[in-house]
Amino acid sequence: MSTLPPTPAVPPLAQTAWWLARPISLMEHCKRRIGEQFSVRFLGFERPMVMLSDPDAIRALYTEHSHGLPPGRSIALLPVLGPRSVLLLEGAEHLARRRLMLPAFHGERMRSYEAIMREAAERQISSWPLEQPLALHPNMQALTLEVILRAVFGVSDAQRGRRLREQLPRLLALSASARLQLRVLLSRRLRRGDPLAQLREVTREIDELLLGEIAERRADGRFAEREDILSLLMSARFEDDAQMDDRELRDQLLTLLLAGHETTATALAWTFDLLLRHPATLARLTAEVDEGSQEDYLRAVISESLRLRPVVPLAGRRLATELRAGEWTLPAGTDVTPAIWLTHTRADLYPEPHSFRPERFLEDAPTTYGWIPFGGGIRRCLGASFAEFEMRVVLQTVLRERVLQAVGSRPERMARRNVTLSPRRGTRVRVKPRVAQPAPAAQPLAA
Repeated sequence: MSTLPPTPAVPPLAQTAWWLARPISLMEHCKRRIGEQFSVRFLGFERPMVMLSDPDAIRALYTEHSHGLPPGRSIALLPVLGPRSVLLLEGAEHLARRRLMLPAFHGERMRSYEAIMREAAERQISSWPLEQPLALHPNMQALTLEVILRAVFGVSDAQRGRRLREQLPRLLALSASARLQLRVLLSRRLRRGDPLAQLREVTREIDELLLGEIAERRADGRFAEREDILSLLMSARFEDDAQMDDRELRDQLLTLLLAGHETTATALAWTFDLLLRHPATLARLTAEVDEGSQEDYLRAVISESLRLRPVVPLAGRRLATELRAGEWTLPAGTDVTPAIWLTHTRADLYPEPHSFRPERFLEDAPTTYGWIPFGGGIRRCLGASFAEFEMRVVLQTVLRERVLQAVGSRPERMARRNVTLSPRRGTRVRVKPRVAQPAPAAQPLAA
């Protein structure tokens, strides 16, 4: 007898196609027909994935440190990230690297990145054509890539920066193709060559660039005086006084790229789409930005956007011990993930759950495991604070300098892009100039 919740009454191939084309529809269907806990069988995976939306079950899943990563993550990401990536390590090795890396993303450190973020946003905005349709999503991707190159990688050499700007987007695109190839076993049926071979070629070039950057800094010896995240990681020491070697630094840089580029760009594109469909919210936020005194509503807008449009739909674990989830007791070895969208749209947590109402985050703080856009537990996204801070800077800068109008009357629909749920049409807008509202120099954003 099965010890797992039921799956939809269609074959694994159909479940996989449904998930790839309309993931929200699949999750909603399963919740209606099966319940809060259900299983999905994806083609190419050895066992079902159990999805759950109950915050109590999610708390139990995320607070048990012995649970591991589903093996698919390592297989899919290892060719890009490398074996020392904090995303792929487990146990004591993972915790040691997490402790080492966290200080670079918290507290006063965030202040040192604000000027870079604002300058990158201003430069991107200045390139936008006026009174013409413009897709925001690719522009947000270019912006967040620039922030990573400067604030995370700290690249100052013009030629190296140019080559990385060319190759890093290729790496991300080829990585997505390679993951698909590995999972559905279509390596000889793809029409545009072998993504794995192309991925290896691009990865070699990026390795050359990043390892060259690291070697130059070691030779220079002054990296301890710099504030970019690479330099901070080069200076940091583990409890035994050891440091990350060059190959591990490379692995962590690509981890931060993969975790923080597409996700933050997508979150910004969704936030603008939601704001443009809710004029009263946009007007209130613009007034707050112009005043430059409070950030409460800005934070609430970002939290509500991440609730209603979670960028990453799943954040799973493989159980090391059994887990109680509602009526089910899931055995060790089961692959389990929160269905983040379903958790974020529970009426018992969020009245009028499908309404965009940032005020709800001014009234009550969300429960810890009822708002999980960055996952949870010891594997919660390292760069969550960095991402939210960057979103605040970009939103402020755009609203001060431009007026945006939506192109078309319908809100964006969700579409899968790599591992994210992105705006299908890229958040198309028309841009108009606005008299810039200068940011109060004495009141920078709070970290």
